[in-house]
Amino acid sequence: MNVWSGIRVPAADVERILTRLFLTHGNRHRNLTNFWVLLVLAAVIASAGVIADSTATVIGAMIVAPLMTPILGTALAIVLADRRQLVYHLALTLAGAALVVAIGYLMGAPFHLDVVAANNSQVASRVSPRFIDLIAALATGLVGGFALIRSDVSDTLPGVAIAISLVPPLAVVGLTAESGAYGESLGALLLFGTNVAAIIATGTAIMLAARLREAAKEAGLPVGALGAKTVATVALSLLLMAVPLGYGSWQVLQEQRIIGQAQPVAERWAAGQGWQITDIQVQRGVLHLEAMGRPPEASEATLRTELDRAGLQDVEAVVTLIIGGSRTLPAR
Repeated sequence: MNVWSGIRVPAADVERILTRLFLTHGNRHRNLTNFWVLLVLAAVIASAGVIADSTATVIGAMIVAPLMTPILGTALAIVLADRRQLVYHLALTLAGAALVVAIGYLMGAPFHLDVVAANNSQVASRVSPRFIDLIAALATGLVGGFALIRSDVSDTLPGVAIAISLVPPLAVVGLTAESGAYGESLGALLLFGTNVAAIIATGTAIMLAARLREAAKEAGLPVGALGAKTVATVALSLLLMAVPLGYGSWQVLQEQRIIGQAQPVAERWAAGQGWQITDIQVQRGVLHLEAMGRPPEASEATLRTELDRAGLQDVEAVVTLIIGGSRTLPAR
């Protein structure tokens, strides 16, 4: 038996899918009003959650966000070879993304503290996408497409909205841009682009596998000719996203290798001088170490020598010495 035969879309379900994904189908004014109102609210919630470094708030924004609809609508338009709907929903996705970025930028403006990866875990988790993020996005996109064509499993869609991050990365783009961290903005934008490309690719694939085109013809709907160039363009967009993500994964592996080599060396160096390593990380290829202890200062030259002996002679290191430890100032 064909593995896809169980998910074939019946002609009776085509109208439901079109109404669900094409915002111009049915009451266009109401659909667009709902989309923009929910998107603005999701952008505000996501930006506030990122600023407050609150995971729960950010998850709330994911559930509210309606961006999945025009993205899957783009995939549906590709399957039906409907150029007008393709252009419309792709433009709607881009306009919605720009709005979220703008809201994030404006919400970050009143805050004096920069919202960047160094001091915010919500930002840090979204500015360095890796190849594993693409795999997760592909799997989540498949779940979303399957839940769409099978009405009996549509209850999983809130989980899909949480699993695939759309609005939070865009909020991070705006917040980090306002803070002047444009490199981090590009990283968050890459994560968003990866998720969009994955949703469109997997949505297109599962709709084709479910023979949605044939079902639409049976329902009496006009279906255009699906050219090989269109399918190739979708696949190419996914490939283009995979390249920088693969490079990002390689960078993460390199950083972990440096930390793995440097940590025991640094800890031995600190312990030998009565100090303690309190933090170790790699940022843009530079090893950052933080050590705490009492006078006299620990010898940085000795640490450099030990790092060189461990095979890290090509790695630049920055050591921050915190002298004297902490003090308690009792209230009067």
